[in-house]
Amino acid sequence: MKPQKQHLIVAGISTEIGKTVASAVLVEALQADYWKPVQSGSLDDSDTRTVQQLISNPVSQFHPEAYRLTQPLSPHAAAAIDGVEISLENITLPETDNHLIIELAGGLMVPLNNRDLNIDLVQRWGLPVVLVSRNYLGSINHTLLSVEACRSRQIPLLGLIFNGPATPATESFILSYTGLPCLGRIEQEETLTKAIISHYAKQFTRLADAVGA
Repeated sequence: MKPQKQHLIVAGISTEIGKTVASAVLVEALQADYWKPVQSGSLDDSDTRTVQQLISNPVSQFHPEAYRLTQPLSPHAAAAIDGVEISLENITLPETDNHLIIELAGGLMVPLNNRDLNIDLVQRWGLPVVLVSRNYLGSINHTLLSVEACRSRQIPLLGLIFNGPATPATESFILSYTGLPCLGRIEQEETLTKAIISHYAKQFTRLADAVGA
């Protein structure tokens, strides 16, 4: 019997954390499909297009966004400008027999409308979260708050990815305090290419073991 394919949600502790780069690495590591439910701004150069351009394997499929918003703002604000309201009922998981990497628009507590946050969507699906962290003043606080938010709602956390220059003191504290595994780390890269993404993907062996790939 073939192992069941896993769906994973990629969340960041804040904005500009590197979720899209981490998503590309995960897609390549698992030869998974990719989906970003809500795209705010950069419609001609979307995150879906970015990931697609960084992937080398011939298996991954890229599913269309549920909402494509014109302004680079929080989804609830961008949707209001575009005259639409984001509804959780309209954000349905794409059908696929493959692994699926789902990249959120912003952090867990980002509003999708006047009632619902990203974390409400995550809780609705009940899928495991991969949390992307990056070192800056306050990042320990943001990482621990994100972990606590998931745990308070019984949302499973698969582990952490650290993006950017290594900060051993910060990373070791986060891992020790949360008890979560580090699934991999991505250094600060001046440019991103298919070869660089493939290089990192080969190092994410702990992720493959966690999902049975």
